[in-house]
Amino acid sequence: MTHQTHDPADGILSLEPEVGPTGRPLREFPEPKRLRSHGPARIIALCNQKGGVGKTTTTINLGATLAEYGRRVLAVDFDPQGALSAGLGVPTHDVPTIYDLLLSRAIDPADAIQQTGTEGLDVIPANIDLSAAEVHLVTEVAREQILASVLRRVAADYDVILIDCQPSLGLLTVNALTASHGVVIPLECEYFALRGVALLIETIDKVRDRLNPAIELDGILATMYDARTLHSREVLERVVDAFGDKVLETVITRTVKFPDATVAATPITEFAPEHQASKAYRQLARELVFRGAVA
Repeated sequence: MTHQTHDPADGILSLEPEVGPTGRPLREFPEPKRLRSHGPARIIALCNQKGGVGKTTTTINLGATLAEYGRRVLAVDFDPQGALSAGLGVPTHDVPTIYDLLLSRAIDPADAIQQTGTEGLDVIPANIDLSAAEVHLVTEVAREQILASVLRRVAADYDVILIDCQPSLGLLTVNALTASHGVVIPLECEYFALRGVALLIETIDKVRDRLNPAIELDGILATMYDARTLHSREVLERVVDAFGDKVLETVITRTVKFPDATVAATPITEFAPEHQASKAYRQLARELVFRGAVA
């Protein structure tokens, strides 16, 4: 994207690239080509040990926009609060959940998958039972790899699997990182959110060294950005200074439309398709395809 500048001294009209919130030239990522075949899935964990940074919102809306672009997407609710399941309007009680799959190989993961109202987007739900999983798994052999073995059984049916992690760095999150090819870190543009990122990246490095050499950081996604506040702008500037190109160019701004869409149990791309937030999540999906994080 460019904007015109006019130099009165020489009368020349020049085109300068428009700068985005991350300080880099603003660009529109191309719409991805439709896939001729599907699978096996690339698995991406959406992870941050701080709560309330937009992990679930991003999982729902990134999943919906990737489905919009013809990808087959499976979202895995890996948080005992079950916010992802609620946000997609799927039942979480009296149905098989991710907790059941972690505890029993006898259950076929396909039996736990539920379709959502969004074509191409499926979900494995979770409920409060999942909070007991760490206690049950702690005595298991290869306990960090149990989720990976569950997802291997369904990966061939999808192009991308998104894991919505709980806000902690405990055994469940380590399971998610061990199962994943990549990590997206949603980061609220707020000082205290910034402090925890180094610890999270240290955890990812440990998982890479000890459990999953293939894992990589796909990107840090700035969320809840408010260009009107100096604080938001300064935090984003510091994140870009610290992590450079690992910070995604797409930035998700703060809006009341997100809670409205959650109440409606609908992705924002369907609840308010022309809203700026919907456009931002489409841009995020295109950027991740452009970067090679998604097929």
